[in-house]
Amino acid sequence: MTDIGPGLADPAHDSQRLFRAVLDAFSHPGRIVALPRAPAGVGPLSPAATAFVLTLVDRDTPLWLDPAFDVAAVRDFVHFHTGAPIAARQADALFAVVEPWREPLLDGFAIGSDAYPDRSATLVIEVPSLVDGTPRTARGPGIATHETIAVAGLPASFAGAWAANRALFPCGVDLVFTAGTALLALPRGIVMEG
Repeated sequence: MTDIGPGLADPAHDSQRLFRAVLDAFSHPGRIVALPRAPAGVGPLSPAATAFVLTLVDRDTPLWLDPAFDVAAVRDFVHFHTGAPIAARQADALFAVVEPWREPLLDGFAIGSDAYPDRSATLVIEVPSLVDGTPRTARGPGIATHETIAVAGLPASFAGAWAANRALFPCGVDLVFTAGTALLALPRGIVMEG
């Protein structure tokens, strides 16, 4: 076992505060939400990804780790602080932490069903920046008119993959982009242009 990184300083209050921030991101797709007093990142995980895992992953939510994140420091941290099982297969995960350049980016994860669309996966995608990428316009629920999203590090195939995911609605995966101490949510119902 590795030295396990610290979790939340005040688990009850910190998890509530971080959960509200994540909820704010999902309520306002495309809006960058800074996480106040985010925990330190663990291994290759950013502070934002670490905060997301500590806040939403638990013993009932299997987590899949892309090979870049499937290291002892992260596995031990997740087991100790959340009790979440590490999924061996992408399809078994309710949450996943992935790199943006994996191809195909969104395939292989649970998309739910018409009867149970909530049984889909949420992908936490670690990116270099939430502001330095190709600008795209987002429209849909939670966005008054439009939101400009410029997430860096996404593959050229992202636009097509997202359109295919959107076509599955109400099924499909939800995305959370993380960089540093901030995150941006992209629920499956959002239309992307550009």
